[in-house]
Amino acid sequence: MGEIAYWLPLVWAALIGIAIVMYVLLDGFDLGIGLLFLSGASEEERDHMMNAIAPYWDGNETWLVLGGAGLLVAFPLAYGTILPALYIPIVVMLLALVFRGVAFEFRFVSKPHHHWWDRAFALGSTVATFAQGVVLGGFMQGITIQNREFAGGTFDWLTPFSLLCGAGLMAGYILLGSAWLMMKTDADLARRSQRHAEWALYATLFFVAAVSLWTPLMSGHIAERWFRGEHIVWLWPVPFLTAVTALVTYHGARKGSGLQTFLGGMALFLLCFLGLGISVFPYLVFPSITLWQAAAVPESQIFSLIGALLFLPLVLGYTAFVYWTFRGKVTEGEGYH
Repeated sequence: MGEIAYWLPLVWAALIGIAIVMYVLLDGFDLGIGLLFLSGASEEERDHMMNAIAPYWDGNETWLVLGGAGLLVAFPLAYGTILPALYIPIVVMLLALVFRGVAFEFRFVSKPHHHWWDRAFALGSTVATFAQGVVLGGFMQGITIQNREFAGGTFDWLTPFSLLCGAGLMAGYILLGSAWLMMKTDADLARRSQRHAEWALYATLFFVAAVSLWTPLMSGHIAERWFRGEHIVWLWPVPFLTAVTALVTYHGARKGSGLQTFLGGMALFLLCFLGLGISVFPYLVFPSITLWQAAAVPESQIFSLIGALLFLPLVLGYTAFVYWTFRGKVTEGEGYH
């Protein structure tokens, strides 16, 4: 294998991983607010919740497009096997995101007859989040491949493990959403969000522990990666850092520090993503197809990489500009539509 053919899939895997992490961290908090939306005590409070995410939510989803497009152009074999294996939850997720976006825009223009759009926004956020977790669970439990094609059943993804991942992601997104509201709002909404953040942290840690214990029992490859031989020595910092991060996040939630809680929640997601990468590497379609087996020809990867490297700074710059422009707390009655 030539040096370029070896390194290009790793570069593309890193880019796709960055896109996925950015999507989860950024769109995660506004999906979490959607999950909490119907808990708003009044119409004014729900307006306040929406105004806290109005400038950001649509730009956050750019990262999902980048991750999906990157998988298609850089790893077409993986795209062609993962999609049919997880077709139903992926389509449900995308439709829910569209439904949620429509509800977001129509809610403001349909007042005072907006109550169904409130429910639609909460439902779309809930379904999209749960479907994302199911997709993750379906990937982690393995995809049946024969002759470089998906050879499983339509509902192979529907297992107790994938449902557990769906519920766990909902808890994690609620943690991020609650922390965001603690940072961006004040008064009763911020205090209630603090309570939501505390119980969401407990639920998130429960699901992280459950998934972490289940995956090595489900896969010999993952069990060997984490618990055999010299691997234990250099992998032990991951669960240790997770425990420390959970403690820091807990103290942030207890004292009402939205920033500490939010950064702690993001760090928990990053550590979980690191654990996922350690568990499945070097497989892109677990446990059958590696990065290099799934990769497009080097010429195609180089051509696409040039476009991605030109596009990525624009997305990062726009994201930084929006978050800086709309920094600070959102007072009740004010917002960006």
